[in-house]
Amino acid sequence: MTTVMLVHGAWHRPGTWAKLETELRSLGYDTLAPALPSSGDHPTAGMHDDAAVLAAELAAADGPVVLLGHSYAGIPMTEAAAGARDVVRLIYLAAYMPDEGQSLYTLHGLPETDDTGGLYPLLDDPRTSLYGDLPDDEAERELSRLVGQSRLSFTEKVTAAAWRDIPSTYVIAAQDQALPPALQERMAAQAAEVRRLPGGHSPFLAQPRRLATLIDEIVRQV
Repeated sequence: MTTVMLVHGAWHRPGTWAKLETELRSLGYDTLAPALPSSGDHPTAGMHDDAAVLAAELAAADGPVVLLGHSYAGIPMTEAAAGARDVVRLIYLAAYMPDEGQSLYTLHGLPETDDTGGLYPLLDDPRTSLYGDLPDDEAERELSRLVGQSRLSFTEKVTAAAWRDIPSTYVIAAQDQALPPALQERMAAQAAEVRRLPGGHSPFLAQPRRLATLIDEIVRQV
């Protein structure tokens, strides 16, 4: 049985996947949702620490794995899956898709910095940028669950790019207000396949059934 490993983005925790996990399990998939140590109450871990957690989860997985990363998670996912024997597909969901030597900073064209300590500030107006297509009550609930994100995780550079060896699909969120669709399009040009979803940055919350169906279509191609 194929396992879909879901990797959360910055400022989030694994619980953000609950609705999508329910939909994927109804389609017959096992799911895993590891916690990245760069997100939390007082996180100090960096991207390489996140990648190490994912690599350990992949090494322990039984059977084929489809690895899906959302937003920031595309970066440690890219590093962690390099050389993993059971990963049959990478899915970048409105995610960063770095090459070797790139970080979140460099993908945005930001200058390198020696200031890698502490937390990176949350996006301006997260209600709109992260959850713009959710009803108010659900958006408020998700906002209350956000945690800190280490600045180090955004500055560390990838040393290996798994998408060069593992088939990849990039899913562009067409009305994303957190990760600009134009940047998504540029990164998606590296993927073996590109899909598009209408809506904002968090389709796993706003349209989990539609997203699960799309994931199923992608997996069945493998």
